[in-house]
Amino acid sequence: MSVRPWRDIHRRQSRQIMVGNVPVGGDAPVTVQTMTNTLTTDVKATIDQIRRCEEAGADIIRVSCPDEESTAALKQIVRAARVPIVADIHFHYKRALEAADAGAACLRINPGNIGSAARVQEVVNAAKANNCAIRIGVNAGSLEKDLLEKYGEPCPEALVESALDHIKLLQDADFHEYKVAVKASDVFLAVAAYQQLSEAVDCPLHLGITEAGGLIGGTVKSAIGMGSLLWYGIGDTIRVSLSAEPEEEVRVGYEILKSLGIRTRGVRVVSCPSCARQGFDVIRTVEKLEERLKHISTPLSLSVLGCVVNGPGEARETDIGVTGGGNGKHMIYLSGVTDHTIADEDMVDHVVKLVEAKAAELEAHKAAAEQAVAAE
Repeated sequence: MSVRPWRDIHRRQSRQIMVGNVPVGGDAPVTVQTMTNTLTTDVKATIDQIRRCEEAGADIIRVSCPDEESTAALKQIVRAARVPIVADIHFHYKRALEAADAGAACLRINPGNIGSAARVQEVVNAAKANNCAIRIGVNAGSLEKDLLEKYGEPCPEALVESALDHIKLLQDADFHEYKVAVKASDVFLAVAAYQQLSEAVDCPLHLGITEAGGLIGGTVKSAIGMGSLLWYGIGDTIRVSLSAEPEEEVRVGYEILKSLGIRTRGVRVVSCPSCARQGFDVIRTVEKLEERLKHISTPLSLSVLGCVVNGPGEARETDIGVTGGGNGKHMIYLSGVTDHTIADEDMVDHVVKLVEAKAAELEAHKAAAEQAVAAE
């Protein structure tokens, strides 16, 4: 038991698979995924979007392959990407064969949708030959007709039964490098389905609240649904589905993980909602700081509080803090200790420089520690 047991998350034990060079499941970090929305045949636009997602911190990126032209383009895309690429396949098994040969690290496919056992075996053979994993993707919006007739509507039992049916097809073909998702746009349905599935299988689980909505609404739904599951210890890789640019999905995904202490990346901002006591425009200041600090990947914390009511207390718990003061002069805290004041007009630039310097310092310490370990 830790010093703060109320923060402990006891993660569900799953076996580990590899998606390219990224481990998923077991004791590996929970990975963050997204999906491109460019035409896959537009190689330049797709690679440009992948690059933005990589810079935002994406561990794995999915690309849709609806036709032969897309799987042909996938070969160039995979070569250019710095992270593993998942090929999204829906019905045509030949697209899966082509994507595996093109270098996809994983195929997102439902084995039961691609036809006969012989076709499933062909896909499995291609996956094995190319060290390719498979992600079974069950979705409440596209459940099999027989399951809808059996249960009357999409329900947790129907999603789980669909997943188990697809899993059996892979296991019968002696393939075990798979992960599974049982997504729904309804938070209650998705959470219940994942809870049931987590007790029925030992494979890694890919979490998602599908068709969650726009940036704000979709973020809230995803945080409630996936946050509940992650807090319960369920989930090995996540994708936040938003009607927004894919790099925003990545940022939201990391914020969910950061809020639970599961993974840390970049600057964690602690800021107040502002009120009449504020010594500076907190809302606009935080907006500017978040935009200008997107390039920082080093985990560190920054508090931005408008006045001295809670400011000093929050600053004691963060790497860098700023608290609003009178006459346009604001207090800067370093490692929780009062250090100096800064004028209102210089504050944003000054805080950005402090954060960048702290990130560089932390990275230098990390590199020195790694060198010391390597020298032993």
